[in-house]
Amino acid sequence: MDVFDPREAAPEERAAFLAWLAVQRRFGLSRSRRLPAAFRQLGAGAGAPADVAALARSHGVAPLAAGEAQTLLRALAQAGVRGVPLGSAFYPARLARLDDAPPLLFVRGNPGLLLARCVAMVGARAATPYGQRVARQFASELARAGLVVVSGLALGVDAAAHQGALEAGGATIAFLACGPERIYPNAHRGLAGRVAGQGAVVSEFPVGAPPRSYHFPYRNRLISAISEAVVVVEARIRSGSLTTADHAARQGVDVWAVPGPVDRPTSEGPHRLLRDGAAPLTAAADLLEQLGLSPPRRKAAPRAKSQKGAAPPSAAAAAAAPAASTAPADSAAPGDALARGALEALRTEPRDEEELSALLEAAPGAIAAALAQLEIEGLICRGRDGRWAPR
Repeated sequence: MDVFDPREAAPEERAAFLAWLAVQRRFGLSRSRRLPAAFRQLGAGAGAPADVAALARSHGVAPLAAGEAQTLLRALAQAGVRGVPLGSAFYPARLARLDDAPPLLFVRGNPGLLLARCVAMVGARAATPYGQRVARQFASELARAGLVVVSGLALGVDAAAHQGALEAGGATIAFLACGPERIYPNAHRGLAGRVAGQGAVVSEFPVGAPPRSYHFPYRNRLISAISEAVVVVEARIRSGSLTTADHAARQGVDVWAVPGPVDRPTSEGPHRLLRDGAAPLTAAADLLEQLGLSPPRRKAAPRAKSQKGAAPPSAAAAAAAPAASTAPADSAAPGDALARGALEALRTEPRDEEELSALLEAAPGAIAAALAQLEIEGLICRGRDGRWAPR
């Protein structure tokens, strides 16, 4: 299975999901108990259900008690969360390369976005108006150029980055430092719903895990690892954002820093990064050029306001999500309509992302997300000329 649905009734698939949950409990978040190599070698689909359960038993992984299993599955189903195991086609290669790669990722939203090109944007919780404005603007431009903006759903810069991407009609991913059924801070429940409806909310932490202080460095290593670049907008010297930058440097991910006023504490972090060799970011176009992308030439087309708890961006995801997180039956989620429109356009002739963006009057980021999902669902493929066509 590539994606586990907690509501799945098929015995084998249900058993495989419970086996992965037990593996996560045994090996997740433990540097002294690294995931055995055999689990990494399960291959596409994370192995056959029977293979996963047998492998777990052979490595001394105790199965979940019946009561605990029911409680976990119920909590995940109620939150609209699914599981992406290591070895799944949806599990990002940039995370799989980590020595301490999570055995299981919990995803609320579109798991296909885990495979898209990502840029992280992090910074101070107590961000200044300048920092929030810059984060929002840069995130918007990066999203409109087709990148997925990654951050941590925190107050300040993180929230501004998510909002900028959403307002541009693009996609964004929020990594949590707590269990997948929780949202921290609680004030961002509404924002988390919008992120899940237009992107994904992701956690490696087990159900019920609170946002402990030592969870944030774990969360930060995933934010940097999944990204092609990390942008620090504002940060004090003792800051989790600098931890994210440190992870990025060790992972071989480029670090960019936004200069700020020299008399503000929130400028100290970016200025130290610049002193230590980070690239200065004064315009989103500089980063886009480094990544081989063109700056957006126009603003994103207006989007209809998403309803609270909107369905994930794919038809498959909409069918799999719990009723509490789906849109009304008589209205399609924006991502579903865009994916259908893109597929219909490709049935007339092969097209690239720029042609689809102009034809459908949609932001490049939204087009990229729709194409990623259609490709994962096996409906389209990219030709040698870079254009997309139905399979």
